[in-house]
Amino acid sequence: MGFRLLATVAALMIGMNAAAQAQDPGTIYVVTYVDVQPPAKAKAAALVAAFRDASRKDEGNLRAEAVERASRPGQFAVLTAWKDQKALDAHAASAHAKAFRDGIQPLRASPLDDRIHTGLSIGNAEPARAGRAVYVVTHVDVVPPRKDDAVGLLKALGEASRKEDGNLRYEVVQQTNRPNHFTVVEMWSGQEAFEAHGMAAHVRDFRDKIAPMSGALYDERLFRELN
Repeated sequence: MGFRLLATVAALMIGMNAAAQAQDPGTIYVVTYVDVQPPAKAKAAALVAAFRDASRKDEGNLRAEAVERASRPGQFAVLTAWKDQKALDAHAASAHAKAFRDGIQPLRASPLDDRIHTGLSIGNAEPARAGRAVYVVTHVDVVPPRKDDAVGLLKALGEASRKEDGNLRYEVVQQTNRPNHFTVVEMWSGQEAFEAHGMAAHVRDFRDKIAPMSGALYDERLFRELN
């Protein structure tokens, strides 16, 4: 009985620590979009995967994932989280980060696009389920006078969406250099869960309310994990 009690307390402490880390206001979230020429997609995929693996070993890295767009092979996103700005700066100056950018340069169809964010609505992320998880990365852009209205809507959307069946992650982050721009990163257990989410009343209500304040199309993109 004593062992079970200790194990329960330990599990609770781990969960509380994970929650605190997820909500840490110093955490920096980066989404890097990579778009390469179609003939170079296999070579680029290997470079992106190697960059992800090396980034996971950097001091202060909390997470590093690489995904490829489901409908457009050759378009990737690298999703990273860092303990603080110091950790991100050290990563950016690393040899492997420079090697990655130098390697992608001759393959690219568009410039690398780094979006740096702070957390707005962050929950505890579950690990991906190999081969089935659906990643969704959405850029949300509103006109500056409606920024605060959008913040409220996005926070409510995040809280409601994390309660849905099949949700593994639902994070809303805010760009540091353009606070009226946001990124929503979702992970679902499968296509069925993602499609059910799109039909949820709170999602349709959010889209009805965000549309009049949007500065651009609601840019929702589906990805699959890059092995």
